[in-house]
Amino acid sequence: MQRKALKTRFPIKGHFHAELFGPDGKLKEIRDLENIVTELMDAHVADQLSDSGEAAIGYMAVGTGSGQTSASTGLAVNLDRNALTSTTQGAGAADNDVIYVGTWIAGDGTGAITEAGVFLADNNTTMMLYDDFAVINKGALDTLVITWTATFGAS
Repeated sequence: MQRKALKTRFPIKGHFHAELFGPDGKLKEIRDLENIVTELMDAHVADQLSDSGEAAIGYMAVGTGSGQTSASTGLAVNLDRNALTSTTQGAGAADNDVIYVGTWIAGDGTGAITEAGVFLADNNTTMMLYDDFAVINKGALDTLVITWTATFGAS
């Protein structure tokens, strides 16, 4: 019994949180969703634990497609990709969380956004986390901030 409990206790879960701000800085829209953890993320965690030398996760992208799965390696329709604004570890009881933040300022990533992903590298082939959602219409003067939390284990 103990072995089964340990085996099922350590999944990777992801949570997607997006905030769209208008040019006046006021919050226009919020999205909170559970998301897909890709097969590449599972392999990346093992690589990091084995000290294989693979780089840290460093990018987030938004797109205009949908329908990707845990086997997908990129967005369906890439719109824009940025280096992460920040990467932090949770504290206290949430110390098994890694929080990735991506920001699209005015003039960046403008469009009808329906999907997003977290990437290892600056390409559309190393997607670690993915979500698709009802459209977020980011105007040219809007700012979009996406906070993605990857939780390792069940504590």
